[in-house]
Amino acid sequence: MKKFLEKFTKKSQPEAESAPAADEPPRRKADRFSLVSWAATLLIVVSLLGGTLYYKSTLPPVVVTVPAEATQPAEEGQPQVGEPAVSPGGGGFFGIFRKLQLKTNIPERPRYEPATYRVVRGDSMYRIAEQFKVKSETILYVNEQLDDNPHSLRPGMELIIPPVDGLYYEWKEGDTFEKVAEKFFAEPEDIVNFPGNQIDLTNPKVEPGTVVMIPGGSRELRNWAADLPTNARGVNTGTGGGNAANVCGGGPVASGFGWPADDHSLSGNGYGPGHLGIDISAPEGSNVYAAGTGVVTMAAGGWNYGYGNVVQIDHGNGYVTVYAHLSTILVSQCQTVGQGAVIGLSGNTGNSFGAHLHFEIRVGGSNINPYDIVQ
Repeated sequence: MKKFLEKFTKKSQPEAESAPAADEPPRRKADRFSLVSWAATLLIVVSLLGGTLYYKSTLPPVVVTVPAEATQPAEEGQPQVGEPAVSPGGGGFFGIFRKLQLKTNIPERPRYEPATYRVVRGDSMYRIAEQFKVKSETILYVNEQLDDNPHSLRPGMELIIPPVDGLYYEWKEGDTFEKVAEKFFAEPEDIVNFPGNQIDLTNPKVEPGTVVMIPGGSRELRNWAADLPTNARGVNTGTGGGNAANVCGGGPVASGFGWPADDHSLSGNGYGPGHLGIDISAPEGSNVYAAGTGVVTMAAGGWNYGYGNVVQIDHGNGYVTVYAHLSTILVSQCQTVGQGAVIGLSGNTGNSFGAHLHFEIRVGGSNINPYDIVQ
């Protein structure tokens, strides 16, 4: 036991006393261990950073679609629309890509109150109606100064433009929604539910004297075309014998119809209620042609119910054409004309607002849309 203890004691004593001089001292071993630990830590950090950089360098490219309008240079101080966001250090993309909108879109709100419009030179009922998105007859319904005639427009005239198609009506004692709607070919519910009428839906009633909007309502317009006689003895004229009913005793029969002016576009009003013809673009003094073969049954100067200088041709097949607002008439009553013959020059006479050709076609005394006939 004693020898065992002595042997164990010898082994447990420091080896520095018996170690050869060439071995490193214990302190140098500890320094080497610390150096290795720091080197391993540094290697781990470098590995992590390298992996991150490698990951970023291998990311797929980000494709950003920029709208055409966004390619314009942005104003100073304004962000570029569609430009991707990058990190301050330029290390890559981050965040969510959004399309910036530099202008606010405000939806158009419905109009419930009437608007006032002042007529300017060059206006027409058709263009005003198109601007306010209503029908031209709606404007005629609510503006008594026009006397149901779109040619009554004059510069400086103030028009009331309803918010929707229909007309205004002053409520009278004893009126009901059903009676008023029936009178103006409308629906009672439309009157009650129109926000501009401000009717209490829990107790719908209107006080007498209140002006209400009748959405979709209509009334009969004065037929100005009926004031101008087709001929002296009636309509549905023939070419001779017992069927010859025009003042000239008949004439040649037309086989077709063409445009009465060089221009084939409208300068103002189209065909519709209150305007039973079309206004063709025709500068002052330009040629006006017979739309078809026939006989002149009217060639009159003056006012002529607002038509001004007017020519009328009976085509012998039940069709009659009318050419109004002429500056000069070049034919006479009962003169036979062929299709395309010059019958006058365009102008601005009668109830006209700017030079143009007012052109009508009638069958059996009733107006039809010339667009359906001329070729």
